[in-house]
This record gives sequence, C-alpha cells and structure tokens, in this order.
Amino acid sequence: MGRDVIIFDTTLRDGEQAPGNSMTAEEKLRLARQLDTLGVDVIEAGFPSASEGDRRGVLAIAESVRRPVIAALARCHDRDIDLAGEAVRPAARPRVHVFIATSDLHLQCKLRLSRDQCLERAGEAVRRARRYTDDVEFSAEDATRTDLEFLCRVVEAAIAAGATTINLPDTVGYALPVEYGAMFRAVRERVPGADRVVFSAHCHDDLGLAVANSLAAIEAGAGQVECTVNGIGERAGNAALEEIVVAGRVRPHAVAFHCGVNPQELYRTSQLLSHVIGVFPQPNKAVVGRNAFAHEAGIHQHGVLQNGLTYEIIRPEEVGVARSSLVLGKHSGRHALERRYRELGYEVDDATLRKLYDEFTTLADKKREILDEDLLALLHGRFHDAPEVYRLAHLQVTCGTVSATAEVRLAGPWNGAERGATAVGNGPIAAAFAAIAKVVGRQVDVLNLTVQSVTPGRDSLGQVLVQARIDGKSLSGHGASTDIVEASARALVHALNKVSHADQLEDQSLNASYFWGV
Repeated sequence: MGRDVIIFDTTLRDGEQAPGNSMTAEEKLRLARQLDTLGVDVIEAGFPSASEGDRRGVLAIAESVRRPVIAALARCHDRDIDLAGEAVRPAARPRVHVFIATSDLHLQCKLRLSRDQCLERAGEAVRRARRYTDDVEFSAEDATRTDLEFLCRVVEAAIAAGATTINLPDTVGYALPVEYGAMFRAVRERVPGADRVVFSAHCHDDLGLAVANSLAAIEAGAGQVECTVNGIGERAGNAALEEIVVAGRVRPHAVAFHCGVNPQELYRTSQLLSHVIGVFPQPNKAVVGRNAFAHEAGIHQHGVLQNGLTYEIIRPEEVGVARSSLVLGKHSGRHALERRYRELGYEVDDATLRKLYDEFTTLADKKREILDEDLLALLHGRFHDAPEVYRLAHLQVTCGTVSATAEVRLAGPWNGAERGATAVGNGPIAAAFAAIAKVVGRQVDVLNLTVQSVTPGRDSLGQVLVQARIDGKSLSGHGASTDIVEASARALVHALNKVSHADQLEDQSLNASYFWGV
C-alpha cells in the first residue's frame, strides 16, 4: 500500500487568505471540528500576527480540538514567533510553522536581504520556535524559484537549528511535476540530516498543476502534503485535499501512499466550507462538484446503470455523496426528515429539528421535491454566528419597467413590536435593501452580492451571499429561499445581526488579504 503521508490542512490559513473567504472565529472553530472528524493530521489554524482576531481564533482551536496537530504560521520575526507559540501553547500537539523567502527575486525585491542574512534569520527563527514546542516546521518560501545550492544551505541550517519538518513550497504555482519531484530528490540527497526530518509539499494551482505536483512530491519522498478543502486559497488556489486523498485510493499502485482521512467525510466537509464562506466549487470540480457523479449522455447513463465502474472511477458513496431512495415533500413528517439527516451523517437534536422542520415545511410548500442540497442549506443556515436581533417578518416588492418598491417589516429589539418601512430602488433587491436600512437606521453599502442555485430546476432553492459595509464595518450575510429577493433580504438581515454583535467578530474586513505566505 505504500507509505503513510501526513495530511496538513491549511484551509483555515492559506485558504482563508483568498478575498471573500474570511471567516469568524466561530466559523473557523466549526470547520476545525469537522476537519478533526475528517481525519486530517495537522490543522494550520491561522496566522496569529496578521490580526488580533486571527490570534484569538488559533487559540480557541488549540484549546478545543485535541486530536490533530494544531499549527500556527509565523514569519522569521521574533514577535510573529512569540504570538504563534503562545497561541498554540494550549494544544495537545502544538506546532509552530516559520517561513522566509529564499529565492533571489524575493530576497532582493521584497525582503531586501542578502543570502547570508536569510540563512541567519532562518536558523534564529527555528531556534526561537523551539522554545515553545519540539514540533517546528520550516518553509522556504518560493522554493521552486530558488537556486538549488542555496536552497540546500537554508534547509541544512533549519535542520541544524532543530526543525522537524521541512516544507518546499511551490508558492506561485510555477513548477511542473517533473521539476518539483526532482527538487525534492536533490534536496533529500544533498542535505546532511535530511533523513531525520519530514519533507512537505505545498503547491498552488496557478498552472492547474497543484495536485499533480503534490503527487510528484510524494513519489519523490515527501512525507507530508499541504492542501485545502475544495482547493481554496490565494489566486488560483491550493492543492485540493479531496483530490489528493481520492487519487491515493483510486490509484494505489501508481500513487503509493495512504493517509488517515475518512473519505466518507469529504463531501460533507466540502459542503460545510461552501456554506460558511458562500463560495461553492464549480459544477465540474473533481470529487465534490455538483456534476462529479452526474451523467446526462444516454450512452453514459446506460453504462452506469449496468455497472457504475463504466464511467465512475469513484463510487459516490465512498466520498459521502448519498444516493437517497427517500423522497421528501410537503407530506413528509418530522421522523422522515430526521432519518434523512441521519443518512446524510448529521445527528440533529430535538430543538434544532423542530426549527428545521418548520423551515422544511415552508420550503416544501414552494417546492415539489426537497433534495439533499436543500436540506444541507437549511441545516447550515441554522448555525448563525450572532444572536438573532433582527428577523424578517414581511417582505412585499413590486417592480416592472419603472423603479421597484419594497415594503419591509422586521422584528427586532423593540419590546416585541415590529417596525416597517417602504423604499424604492433600481431593482427589487436594491429596494428591499433600502427599506431594511431605513427600518434599522443604519448606513448600508453593498460591496458584493453572489447568488448560488443550490438545487436544479425552476423551483430551485437559491442561496445568497451578501458582503456589505454597515456603519463602516465590513461583514457578510447568508440567506436562502426559493425567491432570490427574499434570500437577499435574509442575507442582509443576517449581516445586520452580525454587526449588532460586532465586538465578538474576529475579522473586521472581508477583503483583508496578506501579502506574504507560503
């Protein structure tokens, strides 16, 4: 079966750095718990020096998630390392991950350092990180564009200082698989003490080769691979965790490794992340995309009906994509709903089930058939990261060839009373937003609005992600309905609930991005 390979998940750090992927501390903790259930070996929980919110988020995960290694990223600066070390100190298995750029391009144009200064900083950083934990990872940022001789010198210095994992990242997605594998072989052969450490691959997808490069690194001796759920991350993203894991299962003789990830949790983890950040994989995404197991062509359908292996190299059930024989509709009872959630892998408590059933029956009046995607949208929509101060009680919109008009009533902190307002806009959604802003008396500027069809068909459930600046704070909100205008209004109300709870939000800007990282 091959070697054991450590799965290092950086969804909460590198994945979150992509614009629009920011998460609150509560959302990151939910995902960390699911990553624990998924079975990843290492969770890179964040970059504590990036913000106070990130530091508190890493600390919360270190305190709550006990089985996997909890890692925090730090530049080769004393303050970064100290913040990272303190943030992961409560973890059962803490790791500090330090990095510095090693390519001449980065050294000269970004850091303004000589090669000798880079060597000195790398060694000092590893030694400082060792004050907090024996598990220290060192990354040579932009390794694939670094002079090989100098890269070997930096790796040797990091190992001598006490690093236990050496990461050779393809930071800008530049390498080809043959080149990336050759780099690992060369470094492992040339560096004294290389046999005492774990080598790690970290690939970006700028040329669409992140997974291929990761597999090439494993074949060349890498014992750890760094990846993200759905392949999210800066620019074109990171290597997709689900694709690497499934490649190892489907092609065990060609890709000789195994890992501790439970493949049946892959789809559920993908869906949770999608609902949290409001960004879904493209329909043709491998393993977890909506069309990954869909067959429209007649010859394909016939083959799959005779034997699934004709056109499916992966059985959907293996990655947690359920094929339900239970059709839910408006006549279905609470027990049927509970059973379907259990089949999907979710144990729902009585209080949550009661609320879900109310929302389910409302949706069932609008749709002939409720699909699994609908149920997941309802379930994930229950997990609000702020108290429900405001609730949409009534929405009526008229529109046509002239300006749209919206009438809105909200339940809120008004001693049980509802407040309403009417406003106009250059479309039904704009009018609804203007009316909601008038009710709550806040300045609302919409930064971005994304509409996602959760299920197919004319009666599809639509999910809306809105990013808005409310009284100067940038927040996101989610809403779902068969009516896109209603879903948009619910998304803005969700954002308003967040801003009312703003002192507990961990990230104040959804558009924050870091200009460093591996």
